[in-house]
Amino acid sequence: MMRTKLWVGIVAVVAAVHAVAQLPSGWRADLQVDAQSYTPDSLINAPVVREKVLAQSFFNVLYSNDHLRLGFRYEAYFNPLLGIDPRYQGNGIPYRFIEYVGDWFSVTVGNSYEQFGSGMILRTYEERSLGFDNSIDGLRIKARPVEGIQITALFGKQRAFFGLGPGIVRAADLDVELHQLSWNDKPLLDLPFALDVGASVVSKYQPAADPILRLPENVLAYATRLSLTTQQWNFYAEWAYKINDPQQTNNNSFNPGNGLYISTSYSSEGLGFMLAAKRIDNMDFRSDRGAIGNVLNINFLPPLTKVHTYRLFTLYPYATQPYGEFGAQAELTLTIPRDSWLGGPYGTTITINYARVHSIDSTKLDDFTYRSTWKPGKVLFYQDFNIEIQRTWSRRFKTTLTAVALAYNKDVIEVKTGYGTLYPLAVVLEAQYRITSRSAIRTELSHMQVRGDMGNWAFALLEYTPVSNVYLTVFDEWNYGNPDQDHRFHYPAVSLTYVTGGTRIAFGYAKQRAGILCVGGVCRLVPASNGFSLNITSTL
Repeated sequence: MMRTKLWVGIVAVVAAVHAVAQLPSGWRADLQVDAQSYTPDSLINAPVVREKVLAQSFFNVLYSNDHLRLGFRYEAYFNPLLGIDPRYQGNGIPYRFIEYVGDWFSVTVGNSYEQFGSGMILRTYEERSLGFDNSIDGLRIKARPVEGIQITALFGKQRAFFGLGPGIVRAADLDVELHQLSWNDKPLLDLPFALDVGASVVSKYQPAADPILRLPENVLAYATRLSLTTQQWNFYAEWAYKINDPQQTNNNSFNPGNGLYISTSYSSEGLGFMLAAKRIDNMDFRSDRGAIGNVLNINFLPPLTKVHTYRLFTLYPYATQPYGEFGAQAELTLTIPRDSWLGGPYGTTITINYARVHSIDSTKLDDFTYRSTWKPGKVLFYQDFNIEIQRTWSRRFKTTLTAVALAYNKDVIEVKTGYGTLYPLAVVLEAQYRITSRSAIRTELSHMQVRGDMGNWAFALLEYTPVSNVYLTVFDEWNYGNPDQDHRFHYPAVSLTYVTGGTRIAFGYAKQRAGILCVGGVCRLVPASNGFSLNITSTL
């Protein structure tokens, strides 16, 4: 009965959206529906789901004209998919706003998303695949008194599922584009490059009622940044500081927090490289000192490792360690010219990437404080060396060969014991062949060698596009090297996707392995599952 009502509800939402497909000028809307059935499978530890089918949906409506923007988002969880925080339950309109846009200022009332610099002291955003939304419900003002200067100020409380967190967030940011400064339409500085400087301050207030610890009720954080860009070079640096902020996630540490992020990049025809370094120390910043997981985060710590998308590579993703990490990354991209011996008739691109993340050097002083230095610590958290070779062999055929060597400290990254550091080695060959102007076929063959943990893996994928808007995908993930021979499982999947206009509909079946899903260094656990899925997205 529950399943019947759920599917009837999904069909009703889709029908409603199509009924208003011809929206008046100035209006936009979009819909997303994710539903999945669950069949218990004790072999892969897929749990029993009492509802049999879980679903969540999002419906956005936005209106805008020259001076006014308003919108809302309806959300429904009946109940949330496995892996999404179960406190997302029920339905409502947790996101709504009205914004007035004037000639030199704007005012937003309601929910807003904002980011200062790289986000080290403030970034509010939505990431549905993680079940993450930390928008601020309150007032935001942006002013641009002169060309090249922007001032942002906001205050409010953060979204916590269908309610608000207990803490109050107050923030302000000054951004100055020195190359854009002008007065009476005349530039004040004649710079041959783009130079941007900025400064931010964020404070959160939460009453303290601990009977033992004297907790700060007002926690202040500030940051400064600089960006310089020329035709070929880009340099960015940001420094952030946060006063002591004892909370559950840092074991009530009374140490202050700080962060430094520096990156530089160069690009020209046939050559590009990037260098970056980051040091983070006790920078978990939340509007509720008792929150854990991906809940009520005020800030975002930019990742310093390559984001892999191939399926086997995602078995061991890196999760940013806000309590202390020292990392560096380098990437070199070479484009070998076409019609050369190595480049072939259509050219070849080679990308080499290396990232390494350590603990910070620190010494414990007592139960609540420690002393840290600017040296990397002795504990290796993560290392990633990868090479990618893309080659176009003809107008119809191209390949991508990627090899990855990892060092993955599972005890630290997944907060477990007894695993130590794993050293996965993986390779994937992707090939794409265009049959006609509207049809194509794509294949992936991957292998990962792992000593310990779950052992070796193999993966094969075939995607066939008979026409330009239909995709049939079949793949199998096989844990053939599991040390326990009774757990050498296959994880097959098949899906059919149809795209028309702004609408995408995907239906499929999958046996999903348990693992970790990470987006930008922010992660969540994905339990094992076995069942059918339906995904609909539509933009009107």
